Amino acid sequence: MTAHETVRVDLGPRSYDIVVGDDVLAVAGEMMAPVLRRPRVIVVTDTHVADLHLETLLRSLSHSAIEADPIVLEAGEQTKDISHFGRLMDAILGRGIDRDTALVALGGGVVGDLTGFAAATALRGIDFVQVPTTLLAQVDSSVGGKTGINSPHGKNLIGAFHQPRLVLADSRVLRTLPRREMLAGYAEVVKYGLIGDEAFFGWLEGHGADLVDGDPAKIRHAVVTSCKAKAAIVAADEREAGVRALLNLGHTFGHALEAETGYGNTLLHGEAVAIGTVMAFDLSARLGLCPPDDAARVLRHLAAVGLPTGTSFTDTVLWDPARLMSHMGRDKKVKGGTLTFVLARGIGEAFVSRDVPAEQLAVFMEGAVAS
Repeated sequence: MTAHETVRVDLGPRSYDIVVGDDVLAVAGEMMAPVLRRPRVIVVTDTHVADLHLETLLRSLSHSAIEADPIVLEAGEQTKDISHFGRLMDAILGRGIDRDTALVALGGGVVGDLTGFAAATALRGIDFVQVPTTLLAQVDSSVGGKTGINSPHGKNLIGAFHQPRLVLADSRVLRTLPRREMLAGYAEVVKYGLIGDEAFFGWLEGHGADLVDGDPAKIRHAVVTSCKAKAAIVAADEREAGVRALLNLGHTFGHALEAETGYGNTLLHGEAVAIGTVMAFDLSARLGLCPPDDAARVLRHLAAVGLPTGTSFTDTVLWDPARLMSHMGRDKKVKGGTLTFVLARGIGEAFVSRDVPAEQLAVFMEGAVAS
């Protein structure tokens, strides 16, 4: 295995590379230099990541004669709102940037989404580079150009499609993640097997526990496989007009759960996706679309690695099916008032559905919340 593996996201003039491997952060400056319009960047990170990795990145940029000015945000999903975004924009513009200045997102999904949206809107659009430091960001949110922030009305309802110039995924930085964060990212890894690669899901059943425990080879294989799958989907459907919607498996339910818990630490995004994925397969089975054994297999695997698989994960939230359905009704994938779900005919056979009967959905939600 080579020191670094490169996955290409083929989007014509907006194409870019995802570089995966150990110690990518230490050579980030060398890798970024060819894609920068000028050797000046604003590095956006958060308090947790800054303590662990900012010095390494700044040293690498300095070695490549790239001027870097850091901005350190408060850590947490609560930072991904309009007020924090406004403060970030003030900080960026206050640095005296021009259109040849690039932003660098050093962090997880929150930092990546915020920084990407800032890049999409600052001076009507500047370049940015993703340096994801969580498993979830490396396999999902850093790739594909979706950027945005949350609203009280729902998750990621304010945003833009804006592709990065480069993604640098350092496998070694994942060793600093708490187990809960690794598990949250793992839910998005599993997604790639469930939507279109049953063999990969089978591999995860055999090796997922080792991956979550930090096995470097297993992590590397999962990140590269996931990035290849997402790169192919994004290349085929950049703005989610078709096949890219499959990447939302579990998200319609999951985003509603996140909204109900206030986007805080009660329920991480990946945990919500895990519960939402179980619900999507359960609904598919109840509608006669998917073998019940496949739905049970999905639940069994997610539970075995330690992910929550139902609303019983906490007794601090009084779940209300009507409120959850109200959140789902404000999801950005709603079309003409009709909810959009990613359902499955089996493991590796996901499809988009907009014809789930409202009455059956209401009965299903009552049962899901009670379970």
